[in-house]
Amino acid sequence: MSEALDRIFKARSIAIVGASGDPAKRGNQATRKLQADGYDGAIFPIHPKADEILGLKAYPSVLDVTAQIDVALICTPVGTLPSVLAQCGKKKIPGAVVLAAGFSEIGPQGERIAAETLEAARAHNVRLVGPNTNGVFNLHNRMNMVGVQDAVPGNIGICSQSGNMMLGLVTEAKRRGGVGFSSYVGVGNQLDVSLAEYLRYFGQDDDTRSAVFYVEGFRDGRAFLDTCRDVTQTKPVIVYKSGRTEAGQVAASSHTGSLASSFTLSRDLLRQAGATVVEQSDKLLSVAEGLSKLPVPKGGKVAILADGGGHATVTVDALVDAGVELARLSEQTVRRLRDVLPAAASCVNPVDVAGGTDDDPSVAALCADILLGDDSVDLLMLIGMYGGFAARFNPALLQNEMATSRRLADIAARHGKPLLVQSVYAALRTEPIEVLKDLGVPVFVWPEPAVRCVSELIFYARARDRNASFPLLEPGEPEREGSDILAAVLADGRDAFYEHEARDLLSAYGIGTPPQFLARSRSDLHEAARELGDRPLAMKIVSRDILHKSDAGGVRLNVHGEQALSDAYGSIVASAKAYDGDADVHGVLLSPMAQPGVEVIIGVVHDPMFGPVMMFGLGGIFVEILKDVAFRSLPMSRADAGEMIDDIQGSTMLDGARGQLPVDRTALIDLIIRVSRLALCHPDIVEIDLNPVILRHDGYDVVDARMILKAKGH
Repeated sequence: MSEALDRIFKARSIAIVGASGDPAKRGNQATRKLQADGYDGAIFPIHPKADEILGLKAYPSVLDVTAQIDVALICTPVGTLPSVLAQCGKKKIPGAVVLAAGFSEIGPQGERIAAETLEAARAHNVRLVGPNTNGVFNLHNRMNMVGVQDAVPGNIGICSQSGNMMLGLVTEAKRRGGVGFSSYVGVGNQLDVSLAEYLRYFGQDDDTRSAVFYVEGFRDGRAFLDTCRDVTQTKPVIVYKSGRTEAGQVAASSHTGSLASSFTLSRDLLRQAGATVVEQSDKLLSVAEGLSKLPVPKGGKVAILADGGGHATVTVDALVDAGVELARLSEQTVRRLRDVLPAAASCVNPVDVAGGTDDDPSVAALCADILLGDDSVDLLMLIGMYGGFAARFNPALLQNEMATSRRLADIAARHGKPLLVQSVYAALRTEPIEVLKDLGVPVFVWPEPAVRCVSELIFYARARDRNASFPLLEPGEPEREGSDILAAVLADGRDAFYEHEARDLLSAYGIGTPPQFLARSRSDLHEAARELGDRPLAMKIVSRDILHKSDAGGVRLNVHGEQALSDAYGSIVASAKAYDGDADVHGVLLSPMAQPGVEVIIGVVHDPMFGPVMMFGLGGIFVEILKDVAFRSLPMSRADAGEMIDDIQGSTMLDGARGQLPVDRTALIDLIIRVSRLALCHPDIVEIDLNPVILRHDGYDVVDARMILKAKGH
């Protein structure tokens, strides 16, 4: 753990630089809040003229304080920062929380001030939170430098680029009860401390069981992914990524480049790293609560215990929509349930007690114990009106129901399996509901949020196991032949490969490519026909100036016979010249027509936030229309490749639609891994676009290959 961050979040002494006697000033508000909350550390108001502020001795500067200071809360204007930070450095204060705005967000002048501030901080070894932050709190330490009211201590950490998002979570938690927070940091401009460093802190903080991140943009997305992969081995990380990724800045010179601007990229890469990505802000707290309270399940099969058919049906529908599997109960479990439930009860999953708990809520605990004891059940959902039997039927049931709440929590803990409750009485916060919450059982008003929590818990368990079990495949040394091909392209001063060069580079990395022949003139066509055989051929223009061959009329398909080859050659060259009169025509590439199959796209793009990223999806002419693609960061594991294939909506097409044989998935995964190795071995190639690749039951054909080089000077 970073010593500076540890001392910031767990500060035993705080200097308020810019402390004031004016209640409207932030330095006054921060001091008052610390006093009101009973912060038992030392508070040192810093003011150039005052002797006392809010009953505390004031000091002209931090250098005048004789005691050790863990963190400085700087409430003064931006122009004071370099000198204040210099004083903090001389005082050996490890961290500063900078509230001031007016940096890079206001243009060149702000960027200059930001650079001077960062230079001063680093020169004096002071870590900066912010600037343009609303502060930090640690509720276990009663250190609230934000001033937020009614924040309840708990085990969820918050890191946010929006103060209002934090306020929303705190307010909702207060209303619902049973959930609270460990620490919060408003990251502001991330001038110094990065999101990845905050994530590392939360990962090592004993008071935090899950961490919530509201992110608008990453300064170093790759560092966050790498840290997330480590942290999620021990605790969940929940991310809400707002807006559209900055990957849209990449030049769209290929399908891969243009599609990389989608939000899908950020979501897929975060999930690959083990993060739980929530796309609806009103689900953020419930998911974080569930993941912070519940044990990680060993599998993904769910049992439902319900006291009514309506909510049970809604729950089943939501589970099916989420891809969650219902457990098949053992015969012994069914028999035991029949022994304790009325004859009208349904004892298959979902279990409907048919009024069996109306006059004795403790029956719910008996059934829960039976269900959680079944080896086929990994998670249990208690659905309906639990927590409201006393209110609904008979007030005399209250003590029974409260005792049952305690038993339910104990049963779940004893079996080590997650238990979630959905109750129509949750919003009323009845006493039995509050007992459940206090004992760590998440309670939801509606089935869908409960199901969302279940599905994300299962995803987290699987992602954690996947990342622990399947290592990332590092590329090793580049192939000599591949390096020679790349060197020749660079020496020619081009920013893109000719297609035959791209295919040769693929071959150097063990990727199967069809036979090819580059015809530099009509006189080469006889030799091409002899080498490629008497079969229909595809012909494409080869030009450094024409990347999109079809747009230039530079493609002819199913060409057969020498005369047809000659006619097609002339037509292709003429079309290319008509498209771009100055185009340098290097020749025409001939290769056999591919056999039919499923068309997909495989690509790699260098994303400005996340680095090299693999893309897979349905390909051909519809790729830009359907946008049915999935992404993974590189390096990746074989499990990542398999999950990426399953992620696309059209993945069922690979399993043999309309009587077709299923494609060779092993060969497809091998292809993806080999392309990833090529991309990592040659970072000068910033875009790879294989579209289409035609998949069959016996292999694949790379029909078109495009590779783009890094622009000079970048």
